[in-house]
Amino acid sequence: MRKYFLTILTIGAVTFAFGQSAFKKNDIYLEAGGNGLFGSVNYERQLTKEPGLGARIGIGFYSENAFYLAIPIGINYLFKLKSAKSFIDAGLGVTWTRIDGKLFGDSKNSNGEHFVNFIPSIGYRRHTSKDLMWRISLTPVANKYGLVPWLGASIGKRF
Repeated sequence: MRKYFLTILTIGAVTFAFGQSAFKKNDIYLEAGGNGLFGSVNYERQLTKEPGLGARIGIGFYSENAFYLAIPIGINYLFKLKSAKSFIDAGLGVTWTRIDGKLFGDSKNSNGEHFVNFIPSIGYRRHTSKDLMWRISLTPVANKYGLVPWLGASIGKRF
């Protein structure tokens, strides 16, 4: 009986060990433009076992006359391309900011108003063999003042 139990336990352990996916679910990256507006540091987590649905949060800044805080959050979905490490990255983000400047409205009448930007995105993402990631995206900024065309570029580490 003991022999059978050890055999089953060994087979289960080997199956479990080899069944683990090499897919890394976490990314930390720097982004120029994109959801953080001018620049941001972000953490992203894939919510599925394989590339698919993910969520992100970051802290960024924007500057026109002075530096202001931006807090981007969002969801995205990675669509696999032919290469196992290439993806179309589509998402929707929301970024909290403080209005002050030409890009986001009339700073003379804003009185330091806080508001939300909606930022859809579509881009190309690549995962490298050294656990790095990079991405380039079209990320237009939509808010109560209209729509501003915007781009984003990211580079970071996967873990």
